[in-house]
Amino acid sequence: MTIHQNCEGLRRRDCLKLGLGGLLGGGFVNSLRARGLADDVTPRKTSCILVWLDGGPSHFETFDPKPNAPAEIRGEFNAIQTKIPGVLFSENMTKLAKISDKLTIVRSVKHDQNNHGAGNHYMTTGAPTRIPVSCGAFVSFHPSMGSVVSFERGARDGLPPYFSIPDMSRSGGPNFLGARHAPFVVSDDPNQESFMVRDVTIPKDLDDGRAINRRKMRSRLDQFVRFHDRAAGDPVMGADENYQQAVALMTSAAAQRAFEMHREPGQIRDAYGRNTFGQQALLARRLVEAGVPFVTLYNGGWDHHSNIFPAFRTQGQKLDSVVATLIDDLDQRGMLDTTLVIVMGEFGRTPAITTLPGSNTPGRDHWSSAISVLVAGCGTPRGQVIGATDPRGYSAVEKVYAPENLVSTVYTKLGIDPDKILYTAAGRPTHLVSDPRPIVELM
Repeated sequence: MTIHQNCEGLRRRDCLKLGLGGLLGGGFVNSLRARGLADDVTPRKTSCILVWLDGGPSHFETFDPKPNAPAEIRGEFNAIQTKIPGVLFSENMTKLAKISDKLTIVRSVKHDQNNHGAGNHYMTTGAPTRIPVSCGAFVSFHPSMGSVVSFERGARDGLPPYFSIPDMSRSGGPNFLGARHAPFVVSDDPNQESFMVRDVTIPKDLDDGRAINRRKMRSRLDQFVRFHDRAAGDPVMGADENYQQAVALMTSAAAQRAFEMHREPGQIRDAYGRNTFGQQALLARRLVEAGVPFVTLYNGGWDHHSNIFPAFRTQGQKLDSVVATLIDDLDQRGMLDTTLVIVMGEFGRTPAITTLPGSNTPGRDHWSSAISVLVAGCGTPRGQVIGATDPRGYSAVEKVYAPENLVSTVYTKLGIDPDKILYTAAGRPTHLVSDPRPIVELM
């Protein structure tokens, strides 16, 4: 499996990943003791799939081409007509252009955090960093959207409320909400015939009857009186709670069905693409279908300081195909009305095409003044473009929105008040989002 790096050379797998390993041996119980699963509550029906394009995708080569700009700005690709009269996409977005009447593009998000660490944090939390951070920093000053949804919505049918596939983004964690609201990371490749999320099923060498007997024995042992410091509480009872949560996940019929990719008809799997990214998107849809309220579909490798045009001929077109299929599939199943799909990265790319020293392939650098975001579903009006950048794509100039407004939109659509006050472990109040106004055109 390819491990993508950004311009700092940091690997995505450097971030926190929590699996379900070694349950019966105690490993997963220890993990749950630190992380926990959200309390089982009845969730609202709305869900979100965030397609996170780590590194910062170019707005020129996706949803905001500038065909009348000079060649050194417009790049190598043509602009194509979409289903929305007068609206053009890059030729790399052919399939999304054909279903543009099912989605909305926001062309006017901007911020001032022009490096990966700060930009990632701002776009995934709605909170700008208040102190300088390095480009490659893994920043966590505020809970991510997925962690907030986990905190507010809770688990259902033994399934964690927040998944990230196949990695967690650098700012995708829970911060002061606690490790129990970190994402459940599915790093295994669902494109493999042998795909099975590790330790979500009872080990083959331990049949269900033996597992039940062991649980009964454990229960009887726990009925003995234990002498401990009552003021400090019973640590075994805490372990039991985590153990039961682990068992609930392993024995959850909804969890088993969600991960059984072979249940999907062959034509559906073919439509998504028999490749890792395509099958990860299909798994995201299956998780939402099972009741998971927030899934991040992490897709790295968008930091195109060089080689941008060959990359978009392959990587960009794969993105186009997979996202178009996901939106179409949700729509045909009647799920798009209750599932929000967001496609974005930490920023856009520079209007000027540059060639780095030592490289002979051109690219574009970081640019946070102009960011295009695709939004579909969950009541979003279809077939529109919100805002605009100037004729050369330097900056958002019309209906300009900040990451706070985008994040507030997500929370509002998921039934969470973006004006809510949260409290840190020290009891300090903090606004969920500093500007709770959503993007009105998306509502």
